[in-house]
Amino acid sequence: MKLRKAAAASAAVLALAATATACGSSDKDDSGSSSSGGGKIKVGIKYDQPGLGLKQPDGSFAGFDVDVATYVAKELGYKPSQIEFVETKSADRENALARGDVKFIAATYSITDERKQKVDFAGPYLLAHQDLLVKKDANISKATDLNGKKLCSVTGSTSAQNIHDTIAPKANLKKYSGYSECIAALQSGAVDAVTTDDSILAGFAAQDKYKGQFKLAGLKLSNENYGVGVKKGDAELEKKINTALEKMVSDGAWKQAVDKNFGTNYQYEQAPKIGVIVK
Repeated sequence: MKLRKAAAASAAVLALAATATACGSSDKDDSGSSSSGGGKIKVGIKYDQPGLGLKQPDGSFAGFDVDVATYVAKELGYKPSQIEFVETKSADRENALARGDVKFIAATYSITDERKQKVDFAGPYLLAHQDLLVKKDANISKATDLNGKKLCSVTGSTSAQNIHDTIAPKANLKKYSGYSECIAALQSGAVDAVTTDDSILAGFAAQDKYKGQFKLAGLKLSNENYGVGVKKGDAELEKKINTALEKMVSDGAWKQAVDKNFGTNYQYEQAPKIGVIVK
């Protein structure tokens, strides 16, 4: 009896160990092909930028960055159902990659020399520019026209400050906590212009509630090379993502995503070449 009980106990222990091993493997998250293994991949995006990265009321996600991330994940071997989108705010993007919270980030992530000290980038996949969004009938066609006007941007952004300091020193700066507040202020007439990347402005202007009300000035006040951020030193993943981005351009999916998310108001640049940074 004692021998049989010992044997049964050993078998139970082995069964528990096997079950634990199986459960652990089902949650595996890597950058390889795992669509047949039930794995997940965590991807960093923005949650509050229409046209780029927006969490919708039903919990789904939409925007150009979302489409880019979904395409890249597909090329890495993941189905849409295997992607877990994680909100990565601008100030936390480098930390999220370093901690391993996400595998890669597609979130209006401009490639800069300073950021390249902390993370690596695939891409660029979009060339954006700092611009102005104004009412459709506004007589603002250049940055100097902002002298004496109310210019809006978000707290912590350098966009409006750069214009004030270098181009239009008599502009009246108005700062809000988010771009949605700036756009609402522009609609109501509380401000005369909003400034940030043209891709972000175009995304807001393309929303149904704003369609036909605004226009981009088309000033190209800066060059913003959007890249896909990966953990520093992960050269293999960077290479795979670059291959995916090249394929997205060549098969037409990139242009389709731009047209769908930014509307006809956005005069976008052609897809940039991988590894070529426009200064």
